[in-house]
Amino acid sequence: MDLATLQSTAPATETVFAFYDELAAADVNFMLGRWRGEGLNTGHPLDGVLERFGWFGKAFVDPERVHPLLFKKRGGIRALNPGLMPMNLALRCPWLNNDVVAAMFRVLQPLMATRAPRARLRTVEFRGQCTSAMVYDQLAIIDVFRKVDDKTLLGVMDMKGMEQAFFFVLRRDQS
Repeated sequence: MDLATLQSTAPATETVFAFYDELAAADVNFMLGRWRGEGLNTGHPLDGVLERFGWFGKAFVDPERVHPLLFKKRGGIRALNPGLMPMNLALRCPWLNNDVVAAMFRVLQPLMATRAPRARLRTVEFRGQCTSAMVYDQLAIIDVFRKVDDKTLLGVMDMKGMEQAFFFVLRRDQS
């Protein structure tokens, strides 16, 4: 099994965890830099939501300064404050994942913009391995990463109260 196969087949959560568990840990220094995000569809209610809404990825400035949500805007990229994002609403109402709501989100993005980092990097133990994790400042969410290769990470969002894991891929931004 490889990442390309997983991304093309919409695998079950257990299948992705089997792949994830075989990957190497990602240390904090490896994480530094800007990363482009991609989905990994597993039937999770959030599958495709970030992409439809213009998600770019994440930026890890240093262990204390992380921008967890970068979104595309005209002529660039904007960091958004995750504390202003309706995560629980998105989980409970998957029908909100549509082009009309995405267009409204893009209009409202400037109101959610921030220059302040909204997360930190830490090493945590997850599924039997110590690896890098991004801990959100305002939300009960930890994104835990494993290294696919020198330019690719597989992340899993661990959110308090969320029944199914949400997976995503980060690729080191070369621009």
